Amino acid sequence: MNINAVDLFCGIGGLTYGVQRSGINVVAGIDIEEACRYPYTKNNNADFYNKDIKTISSTFVNSLYPNDTDIKVLMGCAPCQPFSSYSYRYKGSDTNKNKMDLLDYFGKIVADIKPDIVSMENVPQLRKEPIFKKFINLLKNNNYKVNWQIVYAPEYGVPQKRKRLVLLASKTFNLKLIPPVCSKDNYPTVRDAIGSLPPIKSGETSKLDSMHRAVQLSNLNLMRIKQSKPGGTWDDWDKKLLPKAYKKKSGQSYKSVYGRMKWDEPAPTITTQFYGFGNGRFGHPNQDRALSYREGAILQTFPKNYKFIDNEHQISSRKLGIMIGNAVPVKLGEAIGKSIMKGIEEDKNENNFSRN
Repeated sequence: MNINAVDLFCGIGGLTYGVQRSGINVVAGIDIEEACRYPYTKNNNADFYNKDIKTISSTFVNSLYPNDTDIKVLMGCAPCQPFSSYSYRYKGSDTNKNKMDLLDYFGKIVADIKPDIVSMENVPQLRKEPIFKKFINLLKNNNYKVNWQIVYAPEYGVPQKRKRLVLLASKTFNLKLIPPVCSKDNYPTVRDAIGSLPPIKSGETSKLDSMHRAVQLSNLNLMRIKQSKPGGTWDDWDKKLLPKAYKKKSGQSYKSVYGRMKWDEPAPTITTQFYGFGNGRFGHPNQDRALSYREGAILQTFPKNYKFIDNEHQISSRKLGIMIGNAVPVKLGEAIGKSIMKGIEEDKNENNFSRN
């Protein structure tokens, strides 16, 4: 059977790359950010379309599937910033309002082209939102069997303490996420992921890899990170190094920033600002700097040779951080793909499949 997938909101290709590793052919990715084109097409055997899901037609999306397709998979991760815990306080902002309804557009395409399989990945907070309930109802009203759950990423080989909502739906197959491949005893760690990379200093770029570069820390932040302990907080610093806000009682709750990671635990959730020491617990375990861009990508389980930029395709450091931080971890994408393949294979063995 020819199984073909289209990846909406494909970004730089984390979901596509993982799903392709499971044996599913991803024919195309669609994303509003043109800068994603180079990393997406350079690393994946799929076409890239720089389009806004709010303006593309369902007919166009359907045309991307080859004529001999037996099973159509439509998948994607709608931008999750409006539903993240960090952005929750800004739900009413214009930026978030423009993204809140993207899942509705995803649902409209599903209803129009009726793919055999739908997969959606997002932040756990989405489950509390009316738009998610609306999406579930749309699927059920179109005769999809729906299965969704909150996933702890280390259980699927991702070396970061990331939780995600994963949904699988099909009209034909009974789909559910494969069982975890790791347990608490063998979760992948920071050391497993980035321990073999060559050391670099604050502001330095590796001669072997232009992506293995760390932003320059200020003299003050260099003093702070030198006093930071893996897994500790800024309580470990001399009081003179504390920002004024943290000296107040109201600042005592900001303990999730200015921290070093621990070698032998999964990393904290990689965000779009993982390359900044003050943006979270993104200090390197024993080098006086924040994560490099390559380290952030590896913690997102992109392979070490994944191409993000070259001399002709340079982008700002900020945009590069956003693209990496927003990506679906490759190994989570692979787990989704394997789950789809497992469901198809089980159905095939029972001789229940019939081509539409």
